[in-house]
Amino acid sequence: MSQVGTPSNPLRVAIIGSGPSGFYAADFLQKTKDLSVAIDMYDRLPTPFGLVRGGVAPDHQKIKTVIKAYEKVAQHPSFRFFGNVAYGTDLSRLDLESHYHGVIYSVGSETDRRMGVPGEDLTGSHPATKFVGWYNAHPDYREEQFDLTQENVAVVGIGNVAMDVIRILARSQSELMSTDIADYAMEALAKSKVKNIYVLARRGPAQAAYTNPEIKELGEMEEADVTCPADEAELDEYSREWLTANPDRTVETNVEVMQEYAKRTPTGKRCRIHFRFLVSPVELIGNGKVEAVKIVKNKLVKSDDGSMRPKATDQFETIPVGLVFRSVGYMGLPLPGLPFDQKAGTFPHEKGRILDPETKQPLPGHYCAGWIKRGPSGVIGTNKPDAQESAQCLLDDLAAGTLLSPGSAAPAAVETMLQAKGVRYVSYAEWQRLDQLELERGAAVGRPRNKFSRVDEMLKALGK
Repeated sequence: MSQVGTPSNPLRVAIIGSGPSGFYAADFLQKTKDLSVAIDMYDRLPTPFGLVRGGVAPDHQKIKTVIKAYEKVAQHPSFRFFGNVAYGTDLSRLDLESHYHGVIYSVGSETDRRMGVPGEDLTGSHPATKFVGWYNAHPDYREEQFDLTQENVAVVGIGNVAMDVIRILARSQSELMSTDIADYAMEALAKSKVKNIYVLARRGPAQAAYTNPEIKELGEMEEADVTCPADEAELDEYSREWLTANPDRTVETNVEVMQEYAKRTPTGKRCRIHFRFLVSPVELIGNGKVEAVKIVKNKLVKSDDGSMRPKATDQFETIPVGLVFRSVGYMGLPLPGLPFDQKAGTFPHEKGRILDPETKQPLPGHYCAGWIKRGPSGVIGTNKPDAQESAQCLLDDLAAGTLLSPGSAAPAAVETMLQAKGVRYVSYAEWQRLDQLELERGAAVGRPRNKFSRVDEMLKALGK
């Protein structure tokens, strides 16, 4: 047989997960000179694009235009999309090794880290991921219920996901009408009684993880005032020293914006966003359901590595809230048949090569990219160099002759296998039909898109 990577024997690669890192890996491989590559991308949902579709806030439509770049990748003649195919259920590691020279896992981080405090599992305490998935029409979270009759809400965390949750809770109905938020979510939010949103950050404003646009946007909404205690908006001694020694315009702007919010006089808008810095939840209080959050005041101390860590004091405070959203980080989940680092929530790897935990050697032909590789950090674009590194390792292993040797490398063999298992996969052309239907449904009600939120509805629309 001819050499792998030639027109008569193309390099066959499976990519598990259709988010940004998966598409960036595919793009890199497609653009490699003098290489014939055939890529099959799998997703457990019928829809592609991962968190760009199911995680990016609906009021951030411009960010979603990155999908145009992914659509170009999908239109490559040797690219195939297999939606509604779940690894571990419809597809096994052995199946992949039987049909591909290499596999790239780009499955993201599907769950939340826990706070680890008493009362965390009370009714009314939710991971932010569930709320984000719910308002984005993600099928996994379609049936979630959130008690929006509560007037007081706490959001624990200070990253961009927390900012998304805050904005969606505080947006006016007219602002939401210009988005592709799930129709049922918009209906529920129209009846919301939320008046106070308490944002709890364990460190100070100089350590906040949100970006400049995210924090500025909160102060520009139609129905929300933003406030912060003046003393908590000021920098502590260590933060001032650090920022003087390490000038950072992004951090400086974040601090300036928060200090400006601290000087504002509330104007009586429907909702008020209360930023609280240097506080940590120590308990969620309630009889069967959340009724309050107990917080401890922190101070920043220098650790041995020079970073600043929050240290609890003996000062406590109780804030009455009936709803809590926990946004303290994402965690990856293990996949059947593959090694996993439970503590980190990632695959053990070296530059994207998945490692056997016993031998510490790479598993031939198996790679990871994105959050399941490096953890939940960065923005969409951060996934590009990350994915390229993993794809380059695959190409290096092709040159070294250490990839998999599939017994059924013919493209048709994959379709035969899935059909034999009774898997109703969704092709990219079928996704394009769903896409057009969603756009038409949105146009009918004056919105950019009206998403399908249930898999059975999607399959029915496709006649499956």
